[in-house]
Amino acid sequence: MSDMTQPQEKTGFARYLPLILIAVVALVGGWFLRDYLTFDTLRDNREALLAFRDDNYVATVAVFMLAYVIIVAFSLPGATIATLTGGFLFATFPGALFNVTAATLGAIVIFLAARWGLGERLAARMETGEGVVKRIKDGIDENQWSMLFLIRLVPAVPFFVANLVPALVGVPLSRFAISTFLGIIPGAVVYTSVGAGLGEVFERGETPNLGIIFEPQILLPILGLCLLAALPILLKAVRGKKGL
Repeated sequence: MSDMTQPQEKTGFARYLPLILIAVVALVGGWFLRDYLTFDTLRDNREALLAFRDDNYVATVAVFMLAYVIIVAFSLPGATIATLTGGFLFATFPGALFNVTAATLGAIVIFLAARWGLGERLAARMETGEGVVKRIKDGIDENQWSMLFLIRLVPAVPFFVANLVPALVGVPLSRFAISTFLGIIPGAVVYTSVGAGLGEVFERGETPNLGIIFEPQILLPILGLCLLAALPILLKAVRGKKGL
């Protein structure tokens, strides 16, 4: 009997290995890298980075994107610094393209790990549960595209949460990847453009204004996109009330 059940136990434990690995790397990396993935590190090494980029452009792009994917996939500190670095090294374009692509790939890693390890079982529990998470699940089930774009566009939704929740409610990978890539473009372009202007910031001895995304000229267009994404949900709600 014990011999027959042992492989099933291993299989069950193996499902959680990706999430365990991500959690361990996030904790260890967060502790050891918190003093390195900072604005000060970028400022102090800016000349070396620019020189390496000028001599090895393709290699710089590859290394940068790989580092960005790892930062996002393992929820390490420094995603904002990485976005600024993309703008600093590669300008607003193609820097924004590199940032968005790498962030999407990293998000896919978390999405797949969560769905493989917890997705089916937790989705079943969420289906029979109550509260905010259940309402989010119901909203995603009924309006997947709109909800996925909303959680990407709203600045208050943590990136990690926006990666995790869709995996737990059965969102298809292709839909998750497309909505992530397109949904993070506005914020990525803003911060990449800030990074593109870091040369002047460094010369003045200042720090970048990371709160720029909450300034009216930036926030209002993003909120407009949020309203556009929410429009199908609002229309469905209005039609439902009329039907009653």
